[in-house]
Amino acid sequence: MLHISHFLWLFLLISSNRATSNAEEDDGSQRNQHHDRFISLGAIVDDNSRAGKEEEVAMKMAVVDFFGHGRHRPTVLLHVKNSHGDPLQTASSAKTLIKKHHARVILGMGTWQETAIVAELANKSKVPLLSLANEVPTGACSHWPFLVNAARSQFAQMKAIAAIIQSWGWRKVNVIYEDPITNPSLTAGITPYLIKALQEVGSVINDLAPFSLFDRSISENLMKLKDGQCRVFIVHTSTTLAAKIFKEAKKLDMMEKDFVWITTNSITDVLHTLNATTFSSMQGVLGVKSYFSDSNKQFKHFRFRFRKEFRKQFPKETNPKPGIHALQAYDAVRAVALAVAGNNSDRQNLLKGILKSNFEGLTGPFNFKQGLMLAPAHVYRIVNVIGVETYIDLGYWTEGLGFSVSISRDSVYKKSMEFLGQVLWPGRLWSVPGGWEEAKSSTSSQSQASLKIGIPTGNTHVEFVNVRNNSDDSLNVTGFAIEVFKATVKHLRHFPPYEFVAVSGTYDSLVDKLRIQKIDAVVADMAIISNRSQYAEFSQPYTEPGLQLVVYNKPRRPNRAWLFKQPFTSGMWAATGAMVLFNGFVVWLIERKHNPEFTRGTKLDQLGTMVSLSFTTLFSLQAEKLHSNLSRMTMVVWLFVALVITQSYTASLTSLLTIQRLDPSIVDVETLKRSGAKVGCDGDSFVVKYLETIGFNPHNIIKKYSEDDYPEALISGSIAAAFLEVPYVKVFLAKQCHHNFTTGEMIKVGGFGFVFPKNSPYLPDISRAILQVSENGKLQKLEKSMISSSNKCPSDHPGNPEEDHDSLELTSFQGLFLITVGTSVTALLLFGVRRGRKHWCCNSRVQPEPPNSTSSTTSGDHENRWDCHLPNIGEEPLLPVSYHHHAHDQHDYWLSAWEREENQSRWLHQCYVIIFLLYSFVNKTPINY
Repeated sequence: MLHISHFLWLFLLISSNRATSNAEEDDGSQRNQHHDRFISLGAIVDDNSRAGKEEEVAMKMAVVDFFGHGRHRPTVLLHVKNSHGDPLQTASSAKTLIKKHHARVILGMGTWQETAIVAELANKSKVPLLSLANEVPTGACSHWPFLVNAARSQFAQMKAIAAIIQSWGWRKVNVIYEDPITNPSLTAGITPYLIKALQEVGSVINDLAPFSLFDRSISENLMKLKDGQCRVFIVHTSTTLAAKIFKEAKKLDMMEKDFVWITTNSITDVLHTLNATTFSSMQGVLGVKSYFSDSNKQFKHFRFRFRKEFRKQFPKETNPKPGIHALQAYDAVRAVALAVAGNNSDRQNLLKGILKSNFEGLTGPFNFKQGLMLAPAHVYRIVNVIGVETYIDLGYWTEGLGFSVSISRDSVYKKSMEFLGQVLWPGRLWSVPGGWEEAKSSTSSQSQASLKIGIPTGNTHVEFVNVRNNSDDSLNVTGFAIEVFKATVKHLRHFPPYEFVAVSGTYDSLVDKLRIQKIDAVVADMAIISNRSQYAEFSQPYTEPGLQLVVYNKPRRPNRAWLFKQPFTSGMWAATGAMVLFNGFVVWLIERKHNPEFTRGTKLDQLGTMVSLSFTTLFSLQAEKLHSNLSRMTMVVWLFVALVITQSYTASLTSLLTIQRLDPSIVDVETLKRSGAKVGCDGDSFVVKYLETIGFNPHNIIKKYSEDDYPEALISGSIAAAFLEVPYVKVFLAKQCHHNFTTGEMIKVGGFGFVFPKNSPYLPDISRAILQVSENGKLQKLEKSMISSSNKCPSDHPGNPEEDHDSLELTSFQGLFLITVGTSVTALLLFGVRRGRKHWCCNSRVQPEPPNSTSSTTSGDHENRWDCHLPNIGEEPLLPVSYHHHAHDQHDYWLSAWEREENQSRWLHQCYVIIFLLYSFVNKTPINY
């Protein structure tokens, strides 16, 4: 019961009757001596230990301080018994104090084992027992009502040690503790607290190594620990055993580079008592030490007197400085003195008076607000051994707050110990030890000791993970996921050696192998999904999560031969043509009296002149041929309208020629499901089951096992869409940039992460390192490099080679060329036919005269000669006299027109002004004069 050895229980059972009778006798004696001025106090200490010696001196000082002055104070007799660290001797001493010395209160018992024995006796005798043991279980005081724990629980120091481990990123530790057979009180209840504290910071215990004070194989046990990879050691033993351990560790070169040693308060609290030899073997050790204020006047006065008394009683002790044990003993006696001063002379009332204590002691506030125990310690000093008989206080750790340089209201707290400054580590190094070393015994053992990182073979997307065998059968592992993992590990302060192991099978089978511990982690493009998280834990995702649709947009191919017609509708073409003819007719009608060319010839010739005039006005005003202001006004307005129409036509035709038109594709998940369309996805991924879960017919899900299968399937239409994870989509679009692939709806699911076993100590550091890689831009650079290497389109031509949008082909103007060529050919043919017809007519009817003939002819003869005499190509035609007279009249007409040049120029200027004003009004352009 409560860690008490069986032989001790047997001893208590045999003497229980005698203890009861003694208790009854003591009660009678107490009643008879109620008004005595003598009070007997009992104390049990271990004078073989430094802690026991300090407790004895402090108790005697407290008796003098609180009972030795004043006429009305009772005389206190302090009876101190030496237990020699033996539980049997402790039980015997307790009986002696109760029976012989009639002790009203018993103090001391620095270990839980001693406390448990005396507590049983004290409870039966109704004697208050003030224990100075730190590791008293919580339920012990309720089991023994007369047991009062006058020392603060030190279990919180395990959280302080875990915080130190977390600060430097060590994920595995070795724990050296004292064998519970030889010292059960020291390790009672400590291990569960340490395990829990380490788990909270993501670390685990690599090895629990019990050491015995009487074991001669300390060196062998240390050698076994040295052969392992873990180099972080937590030592929780007595001071005597710790001195032997560090001495042997120094001989084995375990106090050198890469080793870490952390001691608990059982060792650190008495560092000031160690000799120079022990100190020299502990250089670089970190320790957690009980905190008490050493700057107030109360402590300084106590320290001054304690040194004098301690030297008197124990002159062989080297350092008379008081420690936490002396302070706890002093406060305990003070609590008893205050209870006695309250006229609480009988034992029951004395217990009540002790529990009502409330004062500021040397160790802090002394009260029992939490029942029969003092408030547990929540502040510790962090010390570092830096030399012979020299250690320094690095700072403090406060539960719930963290590390700080000082303890005050203005203190700044940090979660990391790095805030406290540099630490001297074993080997007198200032650089932080790795705490882990690869085994060096052999190649095979080295391989077995490394972390086995599983890598999937036969990956569908080789840009992410690609496994190949070298000529020497070694693995050549490349890919985006591999590069991200390597960059992540570089950001870790400590990470064990690892090796990549090729593993075949599906990604789910990789998780199964991780669960049964065939591999230690998985580095791959593995999506984070719920069913995998049941058996393993994922790191922070290193890619964007999401499942996205990829579809193919078929380019719309219009009839490019007649593309020039598309800018205008048929109605627009008809309206434009009608307006052209109408405006031409208006101008012809107005100007026909002023321009003989408009009325010359047959009606058909005049119609041709009108139509020609209509179309030429689309490109010029021709003001020099116009005589009427009405016609000029008509032409100005029409020219403005024609300008707007031609510019709009040009812009519309340009967009048709340079911008590609694509037929819209289905990019909605619900539409795909309703239409029963075929969709593709990776056959060995979670996407297959996911698509079935959201409602796709399994028969419509086409599995693909190569990323090269997707383009052909999408273009051919065998699948309407492909479901790919977002990282795959980026690479796919880069590789297929010359096709019209586009993305559609995205579903928030997945994201790639690294996989570790449940409660892996490395996972928190890996996740934090991934965030660092992302924040410093390294992750984006790796992704950009992967996409750039996959891009198949030249950097100087990122467009779509399926259709050259920057160049206009002959086919774009084929219709226009056909029209103009057809018109020209038609005119040529008509000209040839007319020339041939006239030549035939002249040969059959009239013999033409030579050009220099002077014979008189009639006008009809002249006309016939003109019609029939065809000049050779390049010759000037011989004009008849009538024609010369007509030309002379026409010349006089144009001379009169030149005389009106100034007036026409003025009208021409006004026309230009009107055009400019209309253009500025339509385009809303401000007019600057």
